[in-house]
Order: sequence, then structure tokens, then C-alpha cells
Amino acid sequence: MARITVWNENRHEKINPLVGQIYPQGIHGAIAQFLTEAGFETGTATLDEAEHGLTDEVLHSTDVLVWWGHLAHDEVSDEIVRKVQQRVLDGMGLIVLHSGHFSKIFKLLMGTSCDLKWREAGEKERLWVIAPSHPIAEGIGEYIQLEEEEMYGEHFDIPAPDEVIFTSWFEGGEVFRSGCTFMRGNGKVFYFRPGHETYPTYHNADIQRVITNAVKWAQPVGRQRPVYGNAQPLETLTAKAGV
Repeated sequence: MARITVWNENRHEKINPLVGQIYPQGIHGAIAQFLTEAGFETGTATLDEAEHGLTDEVLHSTDVLVWWGHLAHDEVSDEIVRKVQQRVLDGMGLIVLHSGHFSKIFKLLMGTSCDLKWREAGEKERLWVIAPSHPIAEGIGEYIQLEEEEMYGEHFDIPAPDEVIFTSWFEGGEVFRSGCTFMRGNGKVFYFRPGHETYPTYHNADIQRVITNAVKWAQPVGRQRPVYGNAQPLETLTAKAGV
């Protein structure tokens, strides 16, 4: 059984009554609940815990890390970020949600600013399925429609994704690459755009299905990370003059 850790700042829930009403157990709690119901062994971690809840023990027992952040990206320890990066390179899956595009870990793995356009106006969002045969889109129709969401618009300053699974259209006219996959070392990364804290996005069954599918897809493969550095020959080499 895959072991999942859902990480969340857990700040909006404490300072905004509306967010606390929508997610009484926190955004992390809401996500952990439906992942648990899907059959995963699921735990949570938050910013204000010791080591942000991401101790060596937690990280090394996590198969897929789900990340939600917004207000306090700069408060995340660089040391913890490097540890998460190493775990991804070693094979841990990483699902980055919504404003996590600006997290230290996502920017480190992407190597770009990860900036974008945004507008909070409660707009309709329609997420079109671009890769219908991809396992992350399993069980999803032609599109997912959210009646109210924050707008994210292009240009999204990320490297060219390995795959684009969803592209969003917003009521104001913008479009956005809302579901993107990346391979980093032995690890798989999926960025999924929806999830503004003042809208009940993570209670939507289709959004839950996409995240559940993504967790399944991002699970580590059964192999060790490649060995690097100076290597001995596999075959007997014939000595050559001048070498």
C-alpha cells in the first residue's frame, strides 16, 4: 500500500473564518480524508510542526508527497526543501497543488521563476482533458467545470512539461496549462492548478479523482536510482597505445 503525506501550510484555516468553514479539518485534512477513503495509508504534516512535519523518518516512509502552500513559502526551511528534492530524485512522487507553483521545492525542481498571471474574481473554470488516455485523467469526462475559482493565466514560466493533461479556460478569457507532469531523477512530479482556499474545490468529486489518480501514477517505480561517477568496464578492454 502506498504511503502518502499531505503537506499544508495550515495558515489560511487559522486566520480566515471562511476557509475554516469550508475546510474545518484544514485543506490537508480534506485531502487526506479522500485519499484514505481511496485506500491509501495517509498522514499529514504542516508548516508549524517541528521540521515542518517532514522529519527524516516521515520523508523516508513517504511514497508520494502532496504539497499545498501559499502565504508562507519563504518560511519553509531550505534544509527541508533540499531533503524533499533528494527524496524526489531518489523516487518519491510529488503532487504540487494550486499556489504550490511558487513553493521553494517546485521552483527548485523546475529551475524557473514559475510565475504566472492571476486574478481572484470567482470565475468559472473549465479544465479540458488534453490527454484522455493518460492514467491521471482516468474516469474524467471531456472537461471538469468549477463554477468559482481563482484565475491563473499564461504565460506560466515553467520548463516544457513532459505531458500536459489539462488545459483550463476561464470566464475572463485566459487559458492555462493546469495539469502538467515532469520527471526528475527517479521521481515523478505532477502540478495541478485548482484549489484556491476560499472555494470548496477539494470537495469536488472530479478534483478528488484527479488527485487520487495522480497519487497512483506518481508512486515510486521498483528500481534503485542509477549509479553515477567513475565506472569500471563491463567487458575486458584491450590496452591501446597512448592511453
